[in-house]
Amino acid sequence: MERGNQTGVRNFLLVGFAEDPELQPLLFGLFLSMYLVTFTGNLAIILAVISDSHLHSPMYFFLSNLSFADIGFTSTTVPKMLLNLQTHSKVITYAGCLSQVFFFIVFGCLDNLILSVMAYDRFVAICHPLHYTVIMNPRVCGLLTLGSWSLSVTGSLLMTLTLLRLSFCRSMKIPHFFCDLPEVLKLACSNTIINNTVVYFMTIILGIFPLSGILFSYSKIFSSILRISSARGKYKAFSTCGSHLSVVSLFYSTGLGVYLSSAITSSSRTSLVASVMYTIVTPMLDPFIYSLRNRDMKGAFGRLVSRAPSLIRRAFRGL
Repeated sequence: MERGNQTGVRNFLLVGFAEDPELQPLLFGLFLSMYLVTFTGNLAIILAVISDSHLHSPMYFFLSNLSFADIGFTSTTVPKMLLNLQTHSKVITYAGCLSQVFFFIVFGCLDNLILSVMAYDRFVAICHPLHYTVIMNPRVCGLLTLGSWSLSVTGSLLMTLTLLRLSFCRSMKIPHFFCDLPEVLKLACSNTIINNTVVYFMTIILGIFPLSGILFSYSKIFSSILRISSARGKYKAFSTCGSHLSVVSLFYSTGLGVYLSSAITSSSRTSLVASVMYTIVTPMLDPFIYSLRNRDMKGAFGRLVSRAPSLIRRAFRGL
C-alpha cells in the first residue's frame, strides 16, 4: 500500500467486529445498552455530587471526576463502533483515528491518576483522620485534579503528535473496534523507535508511578486498620475504602488482561474480548460499585430522582 500519510490514502479499517456480519445487529443492541447504562450511571453520579450538599466532600469530588473520565473513556470509542456496526462500515479517517488515540489516552490516564488521588484521599482519611480537613482542603483537591488533567493531556499530546511523523505503507487494517496506539504503531513502515521511547517513558510516569502510589497508600491503610483493636472499628475503616479498592482491582485486572492477551496469544478475538472488558464493562460497573453499598450515594440518588420532575419543568419553562 502507498505511504498513508503522504498521499491521499487517509483511512484506517477497524475490523474488530467485521468478521461476523450476522452477529452485528445483536452486538449493536448489546453495546448500545451497555453504553447507555455507562453514560446514565456516571452522569447520575456527577449530577448527584453537584446538586447534593451531603456529597460535597473530597471523596465525592474525586468520584465525580472519575465518572466524567469514564464517560469520556467510553464515548471516545463506543459511538464510532456503534456507527460502524449500524452502517456495516469499517472505515475511520486518519484524523479520526488520531483523535481517538488522543482522547482514549487522555481519559485512560485520567482514570489512572484519579484512582491514585482517591487512594491518597482514603489514606489521609484513615491514617490521619484528625488532620483530614486540613490536608484535603479545597485548594489541595483542586490542585490534585488539575495536575491529573494536565499530566493526562500532556502525555497524550506527546504520544499522539509523534504519530504525525510516521508513514503507513502496510495494510491499514486494525484488528480492533477502535484505534489502539500499539496497533496503529504496528502498521507504520517508518522507524518507530521515538514513538516507542515516548510510550515507555509516559507509561512509567502515568502508569507505574500512580500504581505505586496506590499500593503505598493501601499498605499504610491496611497497616493502620490492623492496629485497630475492635472488629467493628476495623469493618468501619475498611468500608470507607472498599468501593475504591474494588474499582482499582477491576481497572487494573482488566488492563492487565488486555496486555497479557496481546502478549501471550496471537488470537485477535481473545484480545478483542479483553479490550471490551477494559473499555466498556469496567466504566459501566463503576457506578454500581460506588452506589450499591453507599448510603450517602443512594440517598443522593433518591433525592435527585424526586427533584427531577421539577427540574424538567423549569427547563421547559426556560425554553
